[in-house]
Amino acid sequence: MQLFDTHVHVNFDVFQPDLEAVRARWQQAGVVRLVHSCVEPSEFSSIQALAHRFPELSFAVGLHPLDAGKWNEKTAKEILSLASSDSKVVAIGETGLDFYKADNYEQQRMAFETHLEIATELNLPVIIHCRNAASEVREVLQKWKNLKGESVRGVMHCWGGNPEETQWFIDLGFYISFSGTVTFKGAKQIQESAAMVRSDRLLIETDCPFLAPVPKRGERRNEPAYIRYVAEQVARVRGETTDAIASLTTKNACELFGLTV
Repeated sequence: MQLFDTHVHVNFDVFQPDLEAVRARWQQAGVVRLVHSCVEPSEFSSIQALAHRFPELSFAVGLHPLDAGKWNEKTAKEILSLASSDSKVVAIGETGLDFYKADNYEQQRMAFETHLEIATELNLPVIIHCRNAASEVREVLQKWKNLKGESVRGVMHCWGGNPEETQWFIDLGFYISFSGTVTFKGAKQIQESAAMVRSDRLLIETDCPFLAPVPKRGERRNEPAYIRYVAEQVARVRGETTDAIASLTTKNACELFGLTV
């Protein structure tokens, strides 16, 4: 079984004492590819170093919407520069909108739209974070499609929307990625969405070190090896085998990020 974890943050301090052991576990679990997402430019050098240390790890560059207050022209130039110069950069992000913990809509939107410009210029997909903002994210992406004549490529990461919202983004050409939240007992809405996503638009992730899946939910740290539990739950809600979901989501991720296994 080959698995592709499409969203990790293994540069965080919580991984530093035993990162080699964490890597050994993800390899043992069958994880053959990972995409490291980015929260802000201060992380660029550490993420880049990890991507060149571990051949199976590619990365994205961007600014998280909750850090949109740090956005400026220099940030955009830094993102563009690194994404243009390092072939291990396979996406722009994570970007998007988050109104669960913040309400600086215009600031977030401006940063989001600039990420879309960079992704379009470089022909890279975007990794979109969307929390309590599905309608607003859809509006931005629809506006972008109307202006450019085609949708930007990308993934709705750690997706938590209902089936109607899920369909909005599938119709815009986006992939939908499910994390450990799909294993949570009360996550009926997420499970319904996972059941209805088109096969060619389905992805999985850990978003580690956050959101450890059942049966590891009580642990303080999630890690890439636990992607197996996400694959197993997605298989259950779709009435498919875990092997089939692993194969399908790995193929989809390779197509989105321009990678091979």
